[in-house]
Parts: sequence; C-alpha cells; structure tokens
Amino acid sequence: MNGPFSVIIPTKGGVGSTTICVDVMKAIAKSHNVGIVDGDYAARRSVAVLTDMVRAIDANRTSTHISSATLHRMTVVEMASSLDGAYTLAPADVEHIATSLEETCDAILIDAPQPYANTIRPFIRRAGRFVLVVEPTILGLTTARLGQIQLERFGVTRAHQLIVVSGRVPKPEVSHSDIEATLGTRAIIEIANRSDRRYEKSIEAFAAILLKPSELGVPEGLKPSSTAPIGDRRGARRRPGGAADRGTGSSTEAPASNVTPIASAPTRQKNARDQLKFDINAEIAKRMDFSDTTRGVDDAGKLSELRIQVRELVGQLLQEHSDVGSAEDVAALQIEIIDEALGLGPLESLLRDHSVTEIMVNGPDRIFVERQGKIEATNKRFNDKKQLRTIIERIIAPIGRRIDEASPMVDARLADGSRVNAVVEPLALDGATLTIRRFPERRMEASDLVGIGAITPELVDFLRACVEARLNIVVAGGTGSGKTTFLNVLSSFLPTTERIITIEDAAELSLAQEHVVRLESRPANIQGAGEVRIRDLMRNALRMRPDRIIVGECRGGEALDMLQAMNTGHDGSLTTIHANSCRDALSRIETMVLMAGFDLPMRAIREQIVSAVDMVLHLTRMRDGSRKLSSISEVVGLEGDIVTMQEIARFDQRGVDKDNRVVGSFVFSGVQPVCLDKFTEYGVTYDVRGLSKMPIAASW
Repeated sequence: MNGPFSVIIPTKGGVGSTTICVDVMKAIAKSHNVGIVDGDYAARRSVAVLTDMVRAIDANRTSTHISSATLHRMTVVEMASSLDGAYTLAPADVEHIATSLEETCDAILIDAPQPYANTIRPFIRRAGRFVLVVEPTILGLTTARLGQIQLERFGVTRAHQLIVVSGRVPKPEVSHSDIEATLGTRAIIEIANRSDRRYEKSIEAFAAILLKPSELGVPEGLKPSSTAPIGDRRGARRRPGGAADRGTGSSTEAPASNVTPIASAPTRQKNARDQLKFDINAEIAKRMDFSDTTRGVDDAGKLSELRIQVRELVGQLLQEHSDVGSAEDVAALQIEIIDEALGLGPLESLLRDHSVTEIMVNGPDRIFVERQGKIEATNKRFNDKKQLRTIIERIIAPIGRRIDEASPMVDARLADGSRVNAVVEPLALDGATLTIRRFPERRMEASDLVGIGAITPELVDFLRACVEARLNIVVAGGTGSGKTTFLNVLSSFLPTTERIITIEDAAELSLAQEHVVRLESRPANIQGAGEVRIRDLMRNALRMRPDRIIVGECRGGEALDMLQAMNTGHDGSLTTIHANSCRDALSRIETMVLMAGFDLPMRAIREQIVSAVDMVLHLTRMRDGSRKLSSISEVVGLEGDIVTMQEIARFDQRGVDKDNRVVGSFVFSGVQPVCLDKFTEYGVTYDVRGLSKMPIAASW
C-alpha cells in the first residue's frame, strides 16, 4: 500500500490548516478524484461549510452519524455532525468509509485538528504522510516540537512527517532554517497568506506533492492504540468506574471533548488519572521555580523555554508510570499537566479554540462556552476550588490587580486582549466565577462585517464619511452585541495624522493607527488608595492635546465629562453604552450625567446631549446568535424638552428560515441626513446617492 491518505495536523490553533486542506482538495480535483475527511472531534463542520456541501451532506445522512457528499470530483466525508455522534461511531462504519475512499479517490486528505482522537484511527493506519502545519513563531515552533513527540509516541517516525510553514503570520519570528533545525526535517513548502498572490501557486505545489505516491508507504511501527477500533465510549465516561466500553470491551476513559455536558457532582473524589496529575504537578513544583508564572511571564521566549523544560520533565515522570494508558492518553495527559503548570489549566484548550467567543466558569465543576452566539456546556473542570483561584490570580497578577475577600470583584485582560471578569467568595456563593470575553485573533475589518451580514457596503461607506467628518458617535447595544468590535471597525476610518487617546476600564480596543495613547483605569489598592477612575482619565486626556477621544464604555459620571469634551472642540469622538435602542441610549446618558453628582436641570443636560452627540448606532444580537447593526439614528435637535431624532437606516427582520436563522434586509428610511452639510464642510468625499441604492422601507 502506497499510503494515499495524508493526515494534515495543525500544530497550534489559527494556522489555517482546514482552509489549506479544502483549497488543496480543490486544486487536486481539477485533474483527479480526491476525498477529504473532516476529523474534527468537536464537530464544528468547517469542511462542509467551506465546500458549501452542508445541505448535501445532511441529505445523505441516514442512521449513522457519518455522512458524505460528492461534487466535481470532490468527496467530503463528515465524521459527525454533533459531539454525541463522535462518541457513537461504530468500527464498521469507519472501516467501510476508509475502504470506499481508497477505491474511488487518487488522494485522500484527513483534516485532523486532533490526530490522536478515536474518530480517525482507521485512517491513521492507512496514512503515508503526516503533515504538520507550523506557524513561524516561537510558540508555533514549540508546539510543533511537542506535536512531533506525540506523533513519535504514536509510532509515526520523522521520516513520515512533512513540515508545511503557514504564511498567516505577518512578521515571522523564526526562519525556515531554524524550523528545520529544531524539528529535524525539511520544510517542503511555505503556504503564502491567502491574500497574497502567491497563495494559489503554493497551494498547487502542495497539491502536486500530495498526489505523488508515498515513497515509504504507511508506517509499520504504529502503536496498537493507533489502530484500535472505536466504539461508544459514553458509558465509561459518564459513569466513572462504570461499565466497560461497549464498542471495544475496553474500560479506558474517553478522550476529552469540548462540548459534551458534564456530570452534576458538586463534590467528587479524585480518580486515578486526577491523582496522577496531582502527584506529577507536586513533583514539578519541587524541582522547578514557578514564581514568575504567578506574576505572569510577558517574555514569549522565556515562557517557551519554561514549556520545553516542563515538557521534558513531565515526559520523564510519565515514563515511571507504565499504567497511564495508550499513546494518545499519554499525550493528552502531558498537555493537561503543562497547561496546569504554566497556563490556565482546563481553559487552555478552550482558548486555543477560535470558535469560542466567551468562556463562563461557574465554579470549579461548571464551565460553559459561547459559539456563534449559542451557549454550550463543556466537560472541562478544575481539580478543586484552589486551582480555580490560582488560575484567577495568574490572570490578574501581571496587570497589578488583586482579588480577595476585601475586593471580591475584578476586571482584567489576557495577553491576547481577551476581557476577563472574576468574582470570588463571599459574593459568589457557589465558588469563584470567571468570565472571559474572547476577541478575534485578527482585527475585524469593515469587509468582515459585510461578509457576515452585520452591515451593508452602503452603510459602511456612510459611517466612514461620518467618522472622517468628525461626527460624535455613540455605539449602543446589549451585552455581547458586538459594540467593542464595531467600535474597533469605526476607529479604522480615523486619519493616521491625528492624535488618538483611548480610555478604558480594561484595555480591549485595538487600533491600527500609530499615534495612539492607551489609558486604563485602576482600582484602589489594599489600603483603599490609588484609585484612578475613567473620569480622572477623561480630565487628564484633555490636557494631552487629543484630536480624538475614544471611551471604551460610559457607565457612570464620566458621561458628563465625555459630553463636555465633545462640546469643547474634541469632536469626532467615539464611545459605547449599554442600551436597548437608540432612543434609550440618550436616556441612559441623561441618567449617567446625573450620577456625576451635579444638580443640573434636565433641559440643560439635554441641550448638552444635542450639542454633543451627532449619531447613535444600535447593535443587536439576534435570536440565531448573529450580530447586526439594527439601527442608525441621527440626533437632530431639541423641540421643547424633547430630543428629536431621525432614523436613517435599520435592519428589517421578516422572520426566520427553516434552519432558524434570522431573515431580513437593511432598509433606508428615505430621509436625507442632516450631517451631509458637515460632510461638505470637512471636504469628505461621499456619494449622496449611496443610501438611495438600498431598499426603501415600506413603512416607517
């Protein structure tokens, strides 16, 4: 057997291996029959979406969770449409599909985010190539080496391993020679960034390599665990110490996944695996100094060095325990121990999953995530309350925050910019809680929002002109509606020649301009002194010669200072606010101004609002989890004591489709915006016919 199967393995999240797989398949399909197996254990259906075969695959699905569809010489096999399906695969199903692909395809690609998972074992023993997609960074190189070690434990020698360098990183940290020297094998190709004109040629070159028969054939030294059949492991996993695996007769615990519900057990005893982890962590703590990790390690090189040291030590300690389990069990256990020693423990795998937008920890035994606007339970858990508190301390220590009984709430951020909120006892009755708001790895651009249907090109062009004409804009919406992301997109329209000052509670904004000053508030220290509020930063910012001021979120008395800044020559400012509608946003500003502690007449406050605020944008998280710009309203003036507004555009929802997705369109009110005069005043180029290209609302 020459090994027509090629297993494509990302060495870390975000390297684009699935996209590479699909594009290589399309290149091969120009002249040959090709198959691709979606081996994603978390069942995110990425391959089906990228090939636009979701409906065809679902139509072909029968009693088994495995399904496939063929289009233009391309056969897509989906192992499971849900996590439950991944646990109920029968050996005969997988063997049958593998044999069928061998008979009909000239090349078969396995998209394997988790190459040691049960779902792709029958393909592993047929594979002639194992392709590691490596990111040219220090972290990418470290994780690639770890991946190599795991493959070797699995019985896959370096001779069968190929290295592909991902070109997604704008500024590579390591050279090709460094990658080859560290990994001990040649990098066969570099896949250019998808926006690069060389991308197509690099994909075609990679496709040509995979079409050639493997010179070595399939590996002969695979461990028994890599070829073992799979079956329903839910029983052994859901009933600790319970019945053996129905599919194999083995009592081995099922591998961890990211979205299956966890057992409800407020108190539990450590099983043998947990006890082994505890013992190894204790031994590591004796032999190594982790004082830096409690304060946070900002140096990526130092952190990578620590990871390598810990990995080697863990490998030595695990060799002393012959009863750990199969090769994939050892690899998974090694990763978990390293994550607990240097990272955020059970949260690390969730942070590596770029489909997760929010992580919610409700005590040590309850961890939930949000994907595509929907909340799901996970099977992740902390060992105990102490470990959860340690992880919280590890997060907040680098930015000088504290959390204890005297100060039981804290806002913080991770190194990647993710926003963190933690609450501990006595306020959190069932144990410490932790909420992590994730942000995209890459800054979202206006084109990205258009691509996901959050806004139209006509409205993007209008808002660009609003920003360039120095209109003061308030972005309103509920929790998780995308206010910060949208504010980042609006900030991309700011001129690079202006001085921009951002003011936030916990820094989240990511501006592309160079002349940016970022300010962050600070809570009081343990003596109750040293607090710096948003209001204090606002006042100081006015002395820093700003052209634009961006306040991450107005929550209280700083709203008055924001209005004052907008009314004293610092127009073109941006801020966000929690509100249910554009009209409610102005009412909330009124309330927050009163919180400043000044007894101002309501009419005076409203006059300030009318003079300061030009445009209010409202964002909504729809019932299907999608986010949309639901309304654009312009503040026109004051009639009596009432602030008058006119809605320029909105999202008109007409219902939901059969897949429960929101159906609707963006419509124009037909009203000419007053701000067009300001566009002319500032010389902003804008085609006034742009909005009229949109559908006109039937009724307003």
